Amino acid sequence: MPDATRPATPATPPELTGEDLETWAALATVLEWLPPVLDSQLQSDAQLTHFEYGVLYALAKAPESTLRMSVLAGYANSTLSRLSRAAVRLESRGWLRRTPDPDDGRYTLAILTEPGREKVRQATPGHVQVVRRLVLDRLTKSQARQLREISHRIMRAIRDEDGWAPASRAERSS
Repeated sequence: MPDATRPATPATPPELTGEDLETWAALATVLEWLPPVLDSQLQSDAQLTHFEYGVLYALAKAPESTLRMSVLAGYANSTLSRLSRAAVRLESRGWLRRTPDPDDGRYTLAILTEPGREKVRQATPGHVQVVRRLVLDRLTKSQARQLREISHRIMRAIRDEDGWAPASRAERSS
C-alpha cells in the first residue's frame, strides 16, 4: 500500500529544466570551482590544504583546543581514515598531537599544539581575504543572510546533525 504522506515518485525523475536547471547548474559550478581556489591559496600561503586548515581552525576554536577525532571527522565531513591520514601529516609538522581520551580510552583526542595555533594565525588572513573577495563581498547583508539560511536548509536535507559552527553571539559575549 502506498504511503499517503509521500508524493508518488515517477520511475524516471523528470529532467531539470528552466530556472531549476539554472539554479542547480550555478550551485554545482560553485561547488566545483570554489574548493580548488581555496586549496590553492592555502597551499601557496601556508602549505595547507583547505581540509587541513579546517581541522586546525576547528581545534583552535574548540574548548582547550581539543576535540575527539570522531567529532572532528563529523565537522569535516570526513571518514576517520581520511582524518587520521591528515592528522599524521599535521602531527609530523608539529601542529597537532593525538592522545587517548582519558575519560574514555575508546576515543582519541586531537589537540592543537602552540605551533599549530601559530599556523592557524598565519594562514587565516589570506584565507579570509579570499573568502571575502570571492563570496562575502559579492553579497549584500540580506543576500549573505539568505545564503546562510539556504545553506542550513540544504545541510539539514543531507543530514540531521549539525556541521561545525562558530560559537553563538551569546557564548562570545560571556
